[in-house]
Amino acid sequence: MSLSTISDVHARRVWDSRGRPTLEVEVTASSGAVGRAIAPAGASTGSGEAVDRRDGGDAFGGYDVTRAIAAVNDEIADALIGLDAEVQEDTDTALIDLDGTPDKSRLGGNAMIAASMAVAHAAAAAADMPLWRHLGGLAAHTLPLPEIQIFGGGAHAASRVDIQDFMVMAVGADDYAQTLDWTAEVYRVAGTLMAENGLLQGVADEGGFWPAFDSNEAALDMLLRSIERAGFRPGEDVAISLDIAASEFGKDGRYSLGLEKRELDSDGLVEMLLGWIDRYPIVSIEDPLGEDDEDGLIRFTAAAGGKVQIIGDDYLVTNAARVNRAADVGACNAVLVKPNQAGTLTETRAAFDAARAAGWGAVVSARSGETEDVTIVHLAVGWGAHQLKVGSFARSERMAKWNEGLRVADALGERGQLAARTLFPWGR
Repeated sequence: MSLSTISDVHARRVWDSRGRPTLEVEVTASSGAVGRAIAPAGASTGSGEAVDRRDGGDAFGGYDVTRAIAAVNDEIADALIGLDAEVQEDTDTALIDLDGTPDKSRLGGNAMIAASMAVAHAAAAAADMPLWRHLGGLAAHTLPLPEIQIFGGGAHAASRVDIQDFMVMAVGADDYAQTLDWTAEVYRVAGTLMAENGLLQGVADEGGFWPAFDSNEAALDMLLRSIERAGFRPGEDVAISLDIAASEFGKDGRYSLGLEKRELDSDGLVEMLLGWIDRYPIVSIEDPLGEDDEDGLIRFTAAAGGKVQIIGDDYLVTNAARVNRAADVGACNAVLVKPNQAGTLTETRAAFDAARAAGWGAVVSARSGETEDVTIVHLAVGWGAHQLKVGSFARSERMAKWNEGLRVADALGERGQLAARTLFPWGR
């Protein structure tokens, strides 16, 4: 029997950053090593992603997870006990076969991803090393460039602005710690400017400021002012990244901008975004068109793909087959990697590898409903991802992940290298 043979699997109910139930899975190896992981939950979700198992009914608004917990403590435990946590593909295949549905709906994507990540942590603990080192070995030395929300909108802020995330990336920073230093200044200054102008309404789900702008472009203007007042050169030191999350306000090629009370067709939205790229130091745009608007995504990629990173999220849902198709037809040039969209780490890694094979970028990402779990930081470093998207520079479920990156950077010491700006062909 291997020291990493799974001897026990147990789930418990814990709570996420919205005060909703989720589940933590604890996997114990024969050596006594323990791995734990917590399932996150999204608000802006793609139709093709793994489905969480929730109880429904009145308790906790229908969000309780007692059935998902029961699935872990019964069926999943029976399937995993006796397998070797070191062989992630075998444990994940067992989960996939046990569930037997294309969307993970029988056992629940939340139950499966928490179990899958806990297995990885148990294997690393049995080997007496952090997960990032277990995954990447000595080759793991690249620290991802943070992508950090300053203003939150869309489904994360009751659609107060249509665009979901107004973010910054410290593209001119020398190291990981400096990216956080610079972002802290931009975030602080943005809050001050919002308060001075009577626009501050609190914070959104991911910790970004909840704004009261009159237009979506006004948020871009305020973000640009924040970068400049913080003492940085827009586009050179600190650049702008957007998550349009167009599926939230668009369907069948028609897009309703509620804040501005106007409707655009696919070409109109493309034209608006291209205008923003020309006027603002934008280096990355996520989900610029809806998940059902592949033709629009192809047109936008053809027009803007040489200028900016174009990330597929709802359209690709961390699925290798979808990444391969998108690469073939010329839609997007990067993938957002969310483990709970896929349901297992093996499937998550397959989507990541498909993006790399296509010459694409890959951004490992958190969800809007998060916890203190820091697994995604270890995945980003262990797999060599060049970017990490966690949310804002506030709230403990976000800062736990940024701070874990600082610990990894310290552990790497001089060997640690921030993903260089030159690695991004869209950098200006």
